[in-house]
Amino acid sequence: MRSPLPPVAPDAGTLDAFERDGYTVVRDAITPALRDRLLTAAEKLLASDITKGRDRGGDGKDGFRGCLNLDGAFLPLLANPAVLPTVVQLLSPNIHLLSAHLIALPSGPPRTIRIPGRHGWHRDMYGVTADLGFPSTPRMAIKAAHYLTPVTPGCGLTMFLPGSHLLTEEPVVPTGAIDPPGAVTPDITGTDAVLFENRVWHTGGINLSGQPRIALMLQYGYRWLHPVDDPTTNLRKDAALTPIEQQLLGLPDRRPDGSLAKGSGAAPIRSWWESSSWNSVPTQKS
Repeated sequence: MRSPLPPVAPDAGTLDAFERDGYTVVRDAITPALRDRLLTAAEKLLASDITKGRDRGGDGKDGFRGCLNLDGAFLPLLANPAVLPTVVQLLSPNIHLLSAHLIALPSGPPRTIRIPGRHGWHRDMYGVTADLGFPSTPRMAIKAAHYLTPVTPGCGLTMFLPGSHLLTEEPVVPTGAIDPPGAVTPDITGTDAVLFENRVWHTGGINLSGQPRIALMLQYGYRWLHPVDDPTTNLRKDAALTPIEQQLLGLPDRRPDGSLAKGSGAAPIRSWWESSSWNSVPTQKS
């Protein structure tokens, strides 16, 4: 079993931006070398005839849910010490992975979405809003988005409506338009990660780069939320996983003899978090 990497202290400005806007940018979240390896693995999967977890959508999108199950090359992102501490600070140590979503957005003018009347703006986990009501929807999950193909103008990065996580009703997209007033595209490089919560309104941009825009989005949420992906049954048997990785992949609340030990499944991240010398700001309660 590997030892967890030491966490990188969350940046105060990054946290403030998230609270204000509903999203934020973590600079240099991955190295160029890791990004290259991720892209190679992603392109290999997309070129395959694998159907398990395949997720094809509107306007020719292709991708996979549960891509950690399909290629170990993606595993370094699971407990990335440049990203995970910020997620823990904004949620709590009581989290696990809900989804690892590989998305390939084709290049070319949109045909069915991102057009007036079908603009594509949405919240994640919208069923929560349908059940609890718009004003009562809490922050429940955070996605970390990594863009693996070149980040260029017009490559179709995810767009956001800053502050929309605090709205009590849907934002208005003017008639004949495809974006609400104030919508922005984050200014990022290919080694940055964009973190955004379930309530913030967002959409994929229009990709006119001439090549697919490939992104990998890992969603973290409270352990009492059900993952979207298939269980990582085989991956969890890997003896090299760190305790934190085991938690994120669904460590149960059990003692070695199988008896119930409430909350034990969150112990790895809680211990890692509480032992950090820089940790002086309490996390939100789960």
